[in-house]
Amino acid sequence: MSNIPEILKNSRTIAVVGLSSSPMRASNGVAAYMQRAGYRIIPVNPQETEVLGEKCYARLEDVPEKIDIVDVFRRPEFVAEIVESAIKIGAKTLWLQEGVVHEEAAERARSAGLNVVMDRCILKDHRKMLK
Repeated sequence: MSNIPEILKNSRTIAVVGLSSSPMRASNGVAAYMQRAGYRIIPVNPQETEVLGEKCYARLEDVPEKIDIVDVFRRPEFVAEIVESAIKIGAKTLWLQEGVVHEEAAERARSAGLNVVMDRCILKDHRKMLK
C-alpha cells in the first residue's frame, strides 16, 4: 500500500477522470471537497465542457499541465486504458475510487513507477489525514 498521507501532502493537481457536473454524483461531491481543500481539480470527461468552474478535457492527454494524481471514477473495464494514459502523461499517482478494482492495470501502473491507491475514497483518506 502506498503512503497515502505523503501522497496527499505532496500532490497539488488532481485530474478526476469521469467527473460529472451533476451534484448528485459521487465524483462531483468528492472533487468539490478536494477543490475546497486547496487542490487544483482538472475534470476529464468527454461528455462535459466545464465542471466546478474548471474547463473539462476529453482525455488525460489533452490536459496542458502536469498532473500529480489521476483520480478514477470509471468502471473497472475502463481502467486499463486510463492507466496507459496516466503513464503517458507522467502522472505520479493512480487513485482508483471505492469499488474500482483492476489488479492487472494497477500492476501495470506500479511497474511504470506510479503510486497506486485502489478501492479507496480520496475524500475519506484526506479527512483522516486532517485528524
